[in-house]
Amino acid sequence: MKFFGGFEVNRKMLAAGLVLGGVGAAAGLLGTALVGAALVTAGRSWVRRLETAPGERAARTLAQAKAASQAGLDAWRSSAPAN
Repeated sequence: MKFFGGFEVNRKMLAAGLVLGGVGAAAGLLGTALVGAALVTAGRSWVRRLETAPGERAARTLAQAKAASQAGLDAWRSSAPAN
């Protein structure tokens, strides 16, 4: 194969490079999928062992934050000088 006035490409080497690159990309994708599956499995196992479900813990923490915010607002309003 010739391009631009004599530039020659070895087709066999080009094809071998493309095949090896494709195999490498597929292996990388497979490795990424395996790592993801291992992390998901570990995460699910960890969540099952928790005493409190993450959603319940988040709801409780949000309720605590709202109560603390309201207490701060009430304290600020009660200490503000009257006009």
